[in-house]
Amino acid sequence: MTDIVELLENSVTLQVLALQERTSNGIREIIDRLRQVQPFSEVSSDEAEKLARRIETNHGISMGLGAVVHEKIFTPWLHSWKADPEYDPYYWKRYSKLLVTKRLPADVITGTDKVTDTILANLGNPKAVEAWSRKGMVVGHVQSGKTQNYTGLICKAADAGYKLIVVIAGIHNNLRNQTQIRIDEGFVGRASEHIERGNGAPKRTVGVGLFGHNREPVSITTQSQDFNRDAVAVAHGNLDAFNVPLVLVIKKENNTLTNLIDWLTAYNTKARQHGGDGLVDQPMLLIDDEADNASIDINYRQTRKCKAKVKCSVEAPCARNGKCERSTINGHIRDLLALFRRSTYVGYTATPFANIFIDPDFEGENETEDLFPRHFIFGLDAPSNYFGARKVFLDGIPDLDDGNKRPTYVRYITDNEDTLPVKHKIDYGLQSIPESMVEALRCFLVARAIRNLRGQQKEHCSMLVNASRFTGIQMTLRNRLHQQLEIIEDALRDGGADPDAANRNKDIAALKACWESEYMDAGMSWDDVLGALLPVAASARIVTVNKDSPDGLDYENGGEGQTVIAVGGLSLSRGLTLEGLTVSYFLRNSMMYDTLMQMGRWFGYRPNYEDLCRIWMPKGTASWYAHIAEATEELHESLKQMQRDNATPEQFGLAVRSHPSTLMVTARNKMGSGQKTVRIGLSNSFIETARLSAKEEDIEANRTARDALLAALNAAGEKPDDDIHVSGGHLLRDVHVSIIDDFLSGFRNEPGALLTETAPVRRYIRERKDDELKTWDVLIAGTGSSRDQDAPRTADEINPVQRSIAGTSTEQDRMDRENAKLRERLQSNLFSLGGDKVRLSSRGIEKVGLTMDQAAGAEEAYEASDATNPSASGNWNYPDWIYRRRRTKPLLILYTIQIKTENVDAELRERIPSEPIVGWAISFPQSSRPEKTTEYVISRVAQLALLGGEDADDFEEDE
Repeated sequence: MTDIVELLENSVTLQVLALQERTSNGIREIIDRLRQVQPFSEVSSDEAEKLARRIETNHGISMGLGAVVHEKIFTPWLHSWKADPEYDPYYWKRYSKLLVTKRLPADVITGTDKVTDTILANLGNPKAVEAWSRKGMVVGHVQSGKTQNYTGLICKAADAGYKLIVVIAGIHNNLRNQTQIRIDEGFVGRASEHIERGNGAPKRTVGVGLFGHNREPVSITTQSQDFNRDAVAVAHGNLDAFNVPLVLVIKKENNTLTNLIDWLTAYNTKARQHGGDGLVDQPMLLIDDEADNASIDINYRQTRKCKAKVKCSVEAPCARNGKCERSTINGHIRDLLALFRRSTYVGYTATPFANIFIDPDFEGENETEDLFPRHFIFGLDAPSNYFGARKVFLDGIPDLDDGNKRPTYVRYITDNEDTLPVKHKIDYGLQSIPESMVEALRCFLVARAIRNLRGQQKEHCSMLVNASRFTGIQMTLRNRLHQQLEIIEDALRDGGADPDAANRNKDIAALKACWESEYMDAGMSWDDVLGALLPVAASARIVTVNKDSPDGLDYENGGEGQTVIAVGGLSLSRGLTLEGLTVSYFLRNSMMYDTLMQMGRWFGYRPNYEDLCRIWMPKGTASWYAHIAEATEELHESLKQMQRDNATPEQFGLAVRSHPSTLMVTARNKMGSGQKTVRIGLSNSFIETARLSAKEEDIEANRTARDALLAALNAAGEKPDDDIHVSGGHLLRDVHVSIIDDFLSGFRNEPGALLTETAPVRRYIRERKDDELKTWDVLIAGTGSSRDQDAPRTADEINPVQRSIAGTSTEQDRMDRENAKLRERLQSNLFSLGGDKVRLSSRGIEKVGLTMDQAAGAEEAYEASDATNPSASGNWNYPDWIYRRRRTKPLLILYTIQIKTENVDAELRERIPSEPIVGWAISFPQSSRPEKTTEYVISRVAQLALLGGEDADDFEEDE
């Protein structure tokens, strides 16, 4: 049978390559077609599915070429360099061979080659003798291969003639050490550990060293040793003395950067008293990994090292006289760049919002330019097999109208408040762990057993537990999990060989329940899983990853096929890769774009075990991830559009800074002060009243505004258009802007709902009332259709949409918690629609008003994008922004909302209006004047609504 399966694999592979068929469904169709004939009909369905997954991993993966915006005044040099007879891509050839041995798909290797060429072409020409300075940024996705990309860029930069390469690899030792290992493997070619052991220690060849070591780069830092004064004593030579590139992998830390600057100043600058200019002559490439973390000087002082324990505002002086880590790091990086006559700075990040907020014209006290990527911004496309935020939180979580369907990968934590509240103090007395954490542990063990049965015994498998930022509580969590693991192991030793053990042992029964709930369709029977569980439980180890246990996580020296449960906080939140991460338990309360996305260590690549991945988190956190996923996806699409428009980095920065989705970044910088103003652009944006006032007088005023709007529409005689897409209500076309303005003028907004403040929205509309916003589409939302009915003339003729203001769970404990939240909101006179989603509109609403051709064109363009894929079911879940980009007229959606009360306490139900309330949403098309923004006032109430309360968790390291 093995020979037949191998023959089938070869036949399928040939057809996949010939037909260029890359989709999951297409590969399976080829397999099914071949299984209709002998001898392939002997291949079982299980073997066919395993084969499909294997071929999909090896051959069904593609990668787009990204997009770049760059300055227009720059002399191209890459093509002429490649045409030079002396051109020799020695370092890149070694690296590309290494990628082949790692079984990366051919298209991904080719894509990496082309993308790194594009980035390299925007770097300064190291052969040019005149002085130059370049600053750029590469925007990727969390855990999508940024390290692979900049390793390839380093190899090509070394080939081109860059002499010194500095990689700043985050603010934690474990991330720096991990990055050093990867640079050793991908660029140097030998493990730097021999430096630590002395000159007599034998060199250990790794990675690219297997493909040549004649021009081995010099690494001053090692796998466990950052650049420090001891390293300076060893590496006191002049850069001119080296015939090969020097590479340093350093931590983003004050003393390290100071030592490096001192060394360069002492040994490598040409002193002015000897006729020099005081600068280093050799060209340098500086890679700033996680460039949005600690590198930015945004005048928001961190408190983690501030003795005053206060948060400083932009205007207020720092309580430590400006001696803050964030500003210090930023200044050191600028000082380092200023030491060189020729230097290129490239910041790598998956969350570029903070970088784009840098003022391009700011110089600072030392009169050196700040780190705004003024010369180029490159957006990386993730390969098609990327397990990212869209797949997990958009495609994988049902929409508002399908709330009873279980998410594909996410499981909601609902039982933590009594045992481990999200917000807790450093001295919190943790007595036990939530049952959901134990459930996640069981599912991890079952998933590992299934992975082993799939032949992945030699691959690492990890579980993440990120539930507290305090190291003491992390240690306690580790101990409690260890106790649970011992209980499970003992149960398996006593009865794991008995097929009926689940009927007699509650711990084995719980494991079986996990298999039935999560993995029954994973292709393995319970008997097979049960037989594989004991070795998994016996070999699993639980480690803490924080500043008190720097060596807790060691994939490099711990042997192959490790089963690891990693418990940590901030150290697990940025840059660090958990090999084979399969199950995650995430209980944190950050709502910031960068913090939340970087904490998503579960993003990445999951070959042949993606279906086993599960993530436990609160429902509200999952909703924030979905929101940020859409904003990030739109950011990447904006970059592609600006490339097509031949825009510059400054123009792209302006567009992002003014987009409503960046308000959370803005609000963070404004916290700690009173009212502040921000400039927001409503061009190509969607706003909705997901938060509404619960005051009776406001509810009645909004009903009056709705009734007046209906009367005005009826008087104008507006009728629907048969060629236009309509869903859920009655669409009216070509409504005059004055009717819209009258409605908004009478609507009373909830004070904390910043974007729907009617005064700035009306200002924006009035500035465009004579041209691009002169006529509108209006959808009177409801459960009926406008095809065969006249538009409603009164509210009584509208079938209201239904929205919840509490959770939808029928579990009593969770209902009690949701009602407690609802009680708190009602005391603040607030309705928060859609439960934790805080959404009023359903997915696809912005398609309304487009012609059928416009909608189809938007969907076809999205499907053709290299960075997008259908969901696991093979269907496409289109984001609303693709329709908004095709819109030529604004769309007002008028909502009449019946509040659901099924899961609401009787006492609270009396405080909820039985008659429908009113809300609205607006989809604004792209403006011809996007740079003309609108001024909003961020009050304290609005700040707290955006951020969900002040959260020191965003800024403070593990304590």
